[in-house]
Amino acid sequence: MKKVSIKNLFISLILIISIALVSGCGLLSDVETPPSSSTETTENITPIDSDWSVTPGESQVPILPSIADVVARVKPSVVAITSEVVITDIFNQRHTQEGAGSGWIISTDGIIVTNNHVVEGAETITVTLDDGRTFSVDITTVATDSLTDLAVLKINAENLPAATIGDSRKLRVGDWVVAIGNSLGERISATNGIVSALGVSLPMSSDQTLYNLVQTDAAINPGNSGGPLVNMAGEVVGITSAKIAEVGVEGMGYAISSQEAAPVIEQLINTGYVIRPWLGVSLWPVDQYVIQRYNLVVDKGAFVVYVAAGSPADKAGLKPGDVITGFAVEETDTVDDLIQAIRASRIGQEVEITYWRGENTKTTYATLIESPPPS
Repeated sequence: MKKVSIKNLFISLILIISIALVSGCGLLSDVETPPSSSTETTENITPIDSDWSVTPGESQVPILPSIADVVARVKPSVVAITSEVVITDIFNQRHTQEGAGSGWIISTDGIIVTNNHVVEGAETITVTLDDGRTFSVDITTVATDSLTDLAVLKINAENLPAATIGDSRKLRVGDWVVAIGNSLGERISATNGIVSALGVSLPMSSDQTLYNLVQTDAAINPGNSGGPLVNMAGEVVGITSAKIAEVGVEGMGYAISSQEAAPVIEQLINTGYVIRPWLGVSLWPVDQYVIQRYNLVVDKGAFVVYVAAGSPADKAGLKPGDVITGFAVEETDTVDDLIQAIRASRIGQEVEITYWRGENTKTTYATLIESPPPS
């Protein structure tokens, strides 16, 4: 019995080892040898380009000019402007309100450029130069243009460091720019960023829209208004004017482009005001309120609120309540369209005007004249 047991045990061990070896070989075979079907699938794949390989690019990054050098070149031309405006409260009491802004010297004999809203309605204006000298401004030397938010003034000084005007048409989105100004009314400081967008239009009020603005993410704060936005050559390519300051909105500052500002500045210096083609109407957008209030049959155009007596519009027969939808053979779907069309016209030009009066469409002609000087 014992011999049989030992013999059976020995045979059992041999069987177990054999089964284990066979199983192991099967496991290794499953792992290391792909099934025949995979080989067939690979053979059926067509490569896109068997000769293609990654080619590293050659870095040709230009060296950024020193921002410190740009600031050193322009900062002496930037000024701080302090204005005082007298306001009347609800109790008919008069109070003096002080405001801070910026400007930049455009001429060595003391002519300074700033924003209209920096000096508008001011009874006193003080200019502080980068070297610390302070000058009182003769209010009679201030010339403003509310439509473009630009102004020029003069101080009694000579041999000042004037800034150079650049060409904003050469700007590209992504170009580096520097904003220099009297930030927060503290002192002249600089921030840098890039050009975020070009040719931006920004409504400022119901009767004012700024056109062809340069958008930048350079930090803009109260007090920067009127200061220069300069390129890496130290040239003024914009005049800081506005910023969208809302919760969740960052890096959206705007400057009036030098392309838009240069002819206005020239006229303000030479004439004291800007001469434009003039139709003689006050306008309002055709919105839902106007449509319902006046039972309009059109949902686009420029609604005429007021017609100046003796103006080209008056002579052409336009009246309050009319809706202008065409000007000089161009459709004018919005107030901005009409304003831009008028500005693009010439003084003395006869233009065709299409408008709606009630349920009827009409056509008339007006000869544009010089805009009257500000009162």
